[in-house]
Amino acid sequence: MATIQTPPQTLPESGPDQAALLFDTVTTDRLEPDHLLRLGAGVLGAIRIRGFFDADQCAQIMAGLENCTMGSYDESLMKKRIPKLGPAVFDYYQHEDFPAVYWADVERSTAVRAGLLDGADPLDLAKAKLADSWPGGVRDLTLGGRAMFSGMIREVNGGGGVHFDELVREFPGVVDETPVCQLAFNCHISVPSSGGELNVFRRRWEPRDEIRRGGDYFYPDDMVAGEPYASVCASLGDAVLFDPRNYHRILPAGPGRRVALAFFIGISGSGELVLWS
Repeated sequence: MATIQTPPQTLPESGPDQAALLFDTVTTDRLEPDHLLRLGAGVLGAIRIRGFFDADQCAQIMAGLENCTMGSYDESLMKKRIPKLGPAVFDYYQHEDFPAVYWADVERSTAVRAGLLDGADPLDLAKAKLADSWPGGVRDLTLGGRAMFSGMIREVNGGGGVHFDELVREFPGVVDETPVCQLAFNCHISVPSSGGELNVFRRRWEPRDEIRRGGDYFYPDDMVAGEPYASVCASLGDAVLFDPRNYHRILPAGPGRRVALAFFIGISGSGELVLWS
C-alpha cells in the first residue's frame, strides 16, 4: 500500500502558523500549480499523484524495456549498479563542456524510449499531463541552444544512499538559464512487493558536509539522523515529486523491481517548467 508519512515534530505554542512549520506531504489525484509552488518554496516534503500512469501503460513500458540495453551510472562512484536508459547530467559534472558522446546518447536513448508505450513515448504522456497542470508551459532545459535529455528510465532495487541533487551548485554556469528551483519527478512503472521507500530530509547541503563524504557519491546516514523527513512508498503508476536539494535516499527494495521514469523539473524565470535528467 502506498503511504506518505511525516514523523511527529515538536512545535511552539505560538508564532507562525504551525502548518507552515511542518515538512508536510500531499496525496492527490491531480497535480495543481499550488502543489509545485509549495514544493519549490520548501513547505512540502513530497507530492504523490495517484495513478499518473495506469497499469496497462506501465506494463507496456516494462515489456518494451525487455529488449533494451541499459547503461548505468559511473560505477566507480556508485557501488551498487543502477541500470538506466538515457544520460544524466551527473555523468558530466567534471567536464568543462558536454562531450559529443552525451549528445549521441541523447539521440540514441530518445529513439529507444520513443516506442516503449505502444509505439509512443512515455515522456510525451508525462509532459502532456504536466502541461495540463501548469499554466506556464513545459519544455526541455537547453545547453548552447540544444534541448538537453529528459526522461531517464532507471531501476533502483538495491537502494541509494544519502545525497542531494542541485544543478546550479554542482554544475554552475553551464546551462542556458538558471532555474529558480529544482524538483524531482519519478513515475513508478514497476514497484516491489515491499521496501523501496523514498526518504526526503528537511536538511540541505552545507560546505562542512564534504568532510563527511566517503569515496563514493553518498554521505553517511548518521549525517541526517534526527532530521525531520517525509517517507513515500509509491504504488504502481504513482508519480512522486520532491525537492532533491534536500538530502534524500532510497531504501532497498524487497521482491520485485523498482523502475521509474525520472527527470528534474525547474521553474524558469519566465514561469515555464523546464525539464532535464
